[in-house]
Amino acid sequence: MAEAKTKPTDQSVDSFINKIPDPQTREDCLAIAKLMKEATRCDPQMWGSSIVGFGTRRIQYAGGREGDWPLMALSPRKQNLTLYGMTGPDSHTELLEKLGKHSVGKGCLYIKRLSDIDLPTLKKLIRESVKQKKQRAQKS
Repeated sequence: MAEAKTKPTDQSVDSFINKIPDPQTREDCLAIAKLMKEATRCDPQMWGSSIVGFGTRRIQYAGGREGDWPLMALSPRKQNLTLYGMTGPDSHTELLEKLGKHSVGKGCLYIKRLSDIDLPTLKKLIRESVKQKKQRAQKS
């Protein structure tokens, strides 16, 4: 069975974030990382070369293979800030309606910048997502 390509690394999270060229993106990542750390109560760790993860959970892929993945994570992508482990298309609907300018994918939330969204709503969305994932983990 193939191993997951994205794994925890020893790369410095601070170094990664401090090297983000755009100052606004860098500040947004620091703010989101703080919210994720508070919600998960886990220190950040790099996953691969560009994902800042918090905590670990076991996931099962569509093909049945299992692997470890961060409980919550963020990555400053070219088009958007990607927040992993946040939502699915049918979850947290009320919070997403209040959030502001964003898009969602399977388990991901995409935003351009924090100024486009309501920060208290994002904080609640992160907390609720962590709570939901921890409850699911206890049931399995």
